[in-house]
Amino acid sequence: MSAIRVDTAARTLMAFGETIPCLIGKAGATAAADKREGDAMTPRGTYAIRALLVRPDKLAAPNTRLPWRRLHESDGWSDDVRDPAYNRPVQHPHRFSAEHLWRDDGLYDLIVILGHNDTPPVPGMGSAIFLHCKAERPYTQGCVAVSREALLALVEQLSPTDTIEIA
Repeated sequence: MSAIRVDTAARTLMAFGETIPCLIGKAGATAAADKREGDAMTPRGTYAIRALLVRPDKLAAPNTRLPWRRLHESDGWSDDVRDPAYNRPVQHPHRFSAEHLWRDDGLYDLIVILGHNDTPPVPGMGSAIFLHCKAERPYTQGCVAVSREALLALVEQLSPTDTIEIA
């Protein structure tokens, strides 16, 4: 089992002998226990790498050992603390607030789902914490983001037993 390590102070991700610049939450990083929905903070901790989501009109099937599936235009991720499906994938239209995963900015062309607040999800403790592609902004809303090229290279090396440590 190998780990990806994110240094939130240095804004770097280290994996497989490489150090890659990364982005974190606009408001910085916080202990996982202090993470709150909408706070724009990246939660510190060690998380399982659950699966990949791939936008099929932007990327071919990935060369990876991770479980994965193609995104659909209706895919979303619940971020509403009142939703019984909080911090879970949902389909739009959805009667509660949920992030749209099919985006025009390239941010979610490739998504690595991280095991933050998911066993079981606690409403309000943060949802949709992903490793994803960088876009135009120099920050995320709480995720970790790297260049698309770096993320493609990472998913080729990751296995289902790997973890990500955010420190």
